[in-house]
Amino acid sequence: MQHTPLDPKDRVFLFLQGPHGPFFSALGKMLRSTGAQVWRVGFNAGDQAFWADKASYVPFLDAAETWPETLAGIIAEKGITDIVLYGDTRPVHAQAVHVARAHGAIVHVFEEGYLRPWWVTYERNGSNGNSHLMSLGTNQMRLALEDADYKTPPPPSHWGDMRQHIFYGALYHWFVMFMNGRYRNFRRHRELPVSTEFRLYFKRLILMPFHRLRRSIATARVRWRGHPYHLVLLQLGHDSSVRAHSNYSGMCEFLDQVIEGFAQGAPSHHRLVIKEHPLENHREPLRRHAMACARRHGIQERVHYVPGGKLAKLLDEANSAVTVNSTAGQQVLWRGIPLRIFGRSVYDKPEFVSQQPIAAFFAAPEHPDSEAYRCYRQFLLETSQVPGGFYSRRGRRQVLRRAVDMMLSANDPYQVILNKSAARTPQLKIVEGQGRAVTGS
Repeated sequence: MQHTPLDPKDRVFLFLQGPHGPFFSALGKMLRSTGAQVWRVGFNAGDQAFWADKASYVPFLDAAETWPETLAGIIAEKGITDIVLYGDTRPVHAQAVHVARAHGAIVHVFEEGYLRPWWVTYERNGSNGNSHLMSLGTNQMRLALEDADYKTPPPPSHWGDMRQHIFYGALYHWFVMFMNGRYRNFRRHRELPVSTEFRLYFKRLILMPFHRLRRSIATARVRWRGHPYHLVLLQLGHDSSVRAHSNYSGMCEFLDQVIEGFAQGAPSHHRLVIKEHPLENHREPLRRHAMACARRHGIQERVHYVPGGKLAKLLDEANSAVTVNSTAGQQVLWRGIPLRIFGRSVYDKPEFVSQQPIAAFFAAPEHPDSEAYRCYRQFLLETSQVPGGFYSRRGRRQVLRRAVDMMLSANDPYQVILNKSAARTPQLKIVEGQGRAVTGS
């Protein structure tokens, strides 16, 4: 069913926590220019510092236990029709999604791009393991795209705005650490104290040239030695995609399972290359833990650790890759490289993600169905993937050119294309309110 669009002048948007930096403020300003009302709830001094329109800022100063009741009151008082947030799993956002649904408000979820690095993700009601993509099969995507005239672009191989990302992260935590006096009840959704978080961000920013040199040396060693190798794509252990959408509490547990499987299954001349996340700030002793685990299995000479950086050079010659549910898995699949994952992910489709036991995967990894993956990728590009980024000025401009119109649309990005397909293909039915397609007679 096609929803009747609301006039922007009848829309009242409430922003919650966003990516570090000015993106949410810029997005709110553009929504305001359409005639919509815009409000922002902030939970700490970092949220407040990055919201330019102080007249529309509402500080939440009470105890965390009162948040659902407070949000319900704000929705009723201000006539909120839409709630905007970055990620849907941190406690204040998970509770907000529940309250918003109870009040009939539309939930707009922004996330890092599923086709990173040069895209961001826009969905409704949930992202990652809560995304509507989880219930869509590749055959349904193919039906939706069959009349489309498209040319798949090459995958970007650069991050785009890494320095800005780290800078805004450090600045945000500086405000929380030194300017947070009025937010005495603020409780972080991450485990580390904010002072430690700031120190880690600042250290990462200062040491970027040193890490770049170490990374270049480690990458060159892997490529020049000539051994077949398998890539381990690490993530940030505290990230919601790991905590909420896998059975791991961090990367050390994941490394234990992968290194044991490699020792049991991989041919003796193969190597295991562990690739650190570009934003890793070493709250877990990953390198030390990995090498200790390799020694326990007697394969320390076959395990290499690469600190952060770009992925493309290592991926180009890899035999296979494993990850929990990193978006970097999309780059693996684009190249037709076998992939095994250990968490819930929007790209976990049986056509292109291996289901083999880990030892068997390292022994003889099954290759993905590249045609099915290209269909899946194009479906994302036609729907939820928005060109640009959150952190650089250029990236924000690119996102804003498309995001506001997507937010004002009567339907979420998946429903738009699925509704068109359903009108053309009787056997494709839309599950109302979820943007989910099912086949039927």
